[in-house]
Amino acid sequence: MSMPSSLSSLLLVIALLLTGPLCTQAQELDAKVSINHSQVQTTDESVFTELKDKLEKFINERQWTSLQFQKNERIPCTFSLTVTKYDPSTYMFTAKALIQANRPIYNSAYTSTLYNNQDGDFNFEYQQYAELQYAEETIDNQLTALVAYYAYLIIGLDLDSFSPMGGEDVLQRCMNLTNNAQNLNFTGWKAFDNSKNRFAIINDYLDGAMKPFRQFQYDYYRTGLDEMANNVERGRTNVTMAIENDLKKAHEDRSISMLPQIWTDYKRDELANIYNGKGTQKEKESVYNILFSINASQNNAWNKIKQ
Repeated sequence: MSMPSSLSSLLLVIALLLTGPLCTQAQELDAKVSINHSQVQTTDESVFTELKDKLEKFINERQWTSLQFQKNERIPCTFSLTVTKYDPSTYMFTAKALIQANRPIYNSAYTSTLYNNQDGDFNFEYQQYAELQYAEETIDNQLTALVAYYAYLIIGLDLDSFSPMGGEDVLQRCMNLTNNAQNLNFTGWKAFDNSKNRFAIINDYLDGAMKPFRQFQYDYYRTGLDEMANNVERGRTNVTMAIENDLKKAHEDRSISMLPQIWTDYKRDELANIYNGKGTQKEKESVYNILFSINASQNNAWNKIKQ
């Protein structure tokens, strides 16, 4: 006996309502953009407000990879731009940007900094009300290339923190973008211009000698910080092993890389808190010596480890 059409329709609607939320997927990033333009003398501030809104929409509504992210898995990140000069006749913005991404720690309310670094060459052209266009195969727009670079970098680092070398494919896309951006007439993309520009950072992440640093991301976050919710001592011991085995080796194998120094710059307070008043003296001394050898400028923080 056939089912009445009205009943079939009702069952279909119920099925869609039940399965719909389970099938939803979100974009990878949950970004907040801020633009400080206090150094720019202008009577019309609307271009900055409009640019902020456009950037947030561009970053958050774009699907950067084919990966399935649930809404609660989106990576929280911030793009804090400081505009030092703006020429409305050429649409040129001279700016720097502080890029930060965070990673929630398993079974806790704590959020750890996944990446934090300043790009001093975040210069671009933008004409008010223009649509932001990005094609991965043809890199011809500086602003969207900058955003895409950091989108891929952040997603790749996040994936590395959940599985060993998990971000390889996405980081390779970041490298491909960087290679394709060589024809852009802006600083920051060129190979070997300086040791902390965009090329240097992604090139170092993919350098074979820096595999221990990539492994370190997983060992530090997944076996270290994530474990602390279950067992603080075991989690801290795993952090120590990651520093002694991975971070130390990465620094020794490629001492010219700035990645370990950049990492210790934004991890100094977290590391001091992990060891301050905790662990054996031998453990503290070992961690202190490694961190000091990588980044002596943060010695005030490293001294707290020994307390």
